[in-house]
Amino acid sequence: MLYSDTVESEVLVHKPWFIATLFAVALVFFLMFNMADTAMGELMRPVIGDPAASGFYGRFAIAFVIAVLFVLNVVLIGFASLRTQIAIVWLELLGLFLAFFATFHLSLPFIAEKLPFMITQGLVTTIYVSAVSIVIASAIAILGAVAKLSTNGFAYAIASFYTSFFRGLPLLMQVYLIYLGLPQLGFVIDAVPAGILALSLCYGAYMTEIFRSGIQSIDRGQWEASRSIGFGFGITMRKIILPQALPVIIPPTGNQFISMLKDSSLVSVIGVWELMFLARTLGQKTFQHMEMLISAAMLYWIMSICLELIQARIERHYARSKVR
Repeated sequence: MLYSDTVESEVLVHKPWFIATLFAVALVFFLMFNMADTAMGELMRPVIGDPAASGFYGRFAIAFVIAVLFVLNVVLIGFASLRTQIAIVWLELLGLFLAFFATFHLSLPFIAEKLPFMITQGLVTTIYVSAVSIVIASAIAILGAVAKLSTNGFAYAIASFYTSFFRGLPLLMQVYLIYLGLPQLGFVIDAVPAGILALSLCYGAYMTEIFRSGIQSIDRGQWEASRSIGFGFGITMRKIILPQALPVIIPPTGNQFISMLKDSSLVSVIGVWELMFLARTLGQKTFQHMEMLISAAMLYWIMSICLELIQARIERHYARSKVR
C-alpha cells in the first residue's frame, strides 16, 4: 500500500451515504453544466445534448444518466488495488483531455511536421538552460544559506538583501534587467547566458531558504562533535551536515527544478529558441498557434513527469538510508 489510510478510503467509497452524497453533487453539477445557457449565461457553453431542442426534463435525464455513470465508475474503481485505481483514473482524465483537445480540430500533419524541430531545438535548449541554471542556483543557495546562518553581520546582510531583492521582483523583470541593463554597464551578454543568469539568481534566492532550513534541521550537537575531533568548517559541512540535510533539501529543490523548467519559457522574450519561443513562431505563418501551443504544453508535461519520477526515486533512496 502507498498510504496508511488506503483501507479507510476503500471502505468510504462503498458507504451508502457517501454514494448518495456523491450522486447528488454530480447530478447538480452536470445539470448546471447542461443548462449553462440559462443558468450560467455565457460563462459555460453547454456541450451535453442539444439544449435548444430539449426541455428541462430532457436535460435532467441527460444529467441523471451521466451522474449515474460517474458514481458507478467511482464505486467500481474502489474495488481495485490502489495502483490500479490511480492508473484507471489517470487514463480516464487523459481521455477527457484528449477529447477536449479534439474540439480544436488540430492539424495532426502540421504537428508531425514541426514536432521534430521543437524537440531537437526547443526541448534541448529548455533542458540545457534549466540544467545549467539549477546547478548555478544550488551553488548560490549553499553560499547564501551559510551566510544567513553566519554570525558575521556583513555576510548576513548581503545574503538577506540578495534573497529579499530577487524574491521580490518578478522573474520576467529580472530577465529584462539583466539582458538590457548589463550592456549599459559595459557588459554585453547574449540571450542564453542572460536567461541562465536570471534563472540562477532568482531561484538561487528561493533555494537559499531551502538550504538554510535543511542545514538548521541538523542538531547543533553534530557541529560541536565535528569540531571536537578537529574538523574544519568545510569538512564538517561537506562530510557531515549536508549529507544529513539532503533528505530535507531534496523534495523542495526538486519542486524548484520543475518550476524552473516551466519558468524557462520566460527567456523566450529575449529571443532564446526554447520551447515557448518555437511554439509562438512556428505557427505564425499559417496561424496554427493552437497546434504548437498544445504540442509545447505536452512536452513540458512529459518533462515534468520525468522529473517527478526521478525526484521520487531519489527521495525513496534517502528514505531507505534514513531507516538504516
